[in-house]
Amino acid sequence: MEKKTFVALVLSVVGGLLFSLGMCMCLVKEWEMFSYGVPIAGIGLVILLIILLLYRKMSGKASMKINAKLVGKILYGFLSTLVFGLGMCMALVFEGMMFYGIIVGIIGIVMLLCLIPMCIGFKDSKNK
Repeated sequence: MEKKTFVALVLSVVGGLLFSLGMCMCLVKEWEMFSYGVPIAGIGLVILLIILLLYRKMSGKASMKINAKLVGKILYGFLSTLVFGLGMCMALVFEGMMFYGIIVGIIGIVMLLCLIPMCIGFKDSKNK
């Protein structure tokens, strides 16, 4: 494993943990820690954004150019994540909607899986 990959991995885990812990602090009412959760989630999000930029720089890649295609992919990612989250909420929070929540959650997962070919694309494998 390269040093840049290891650094990105460690910082991504730290950022992801801070973000998810902050979100839990905000959303779990029993904890009563909303005011502490917002800054912690914000710090985690900032770490995740910084590591994205640093990893691209360490890899020698050019900075991302903002165009309509990139914005469309980002909006599709948000939409598919919201559909998946709605399915989870329907299954776990709303009473009597377990079946419909599972269906909506599966649709959200399929939408998220569609991001892979959308961002990376397909490559033809040639037999030699």
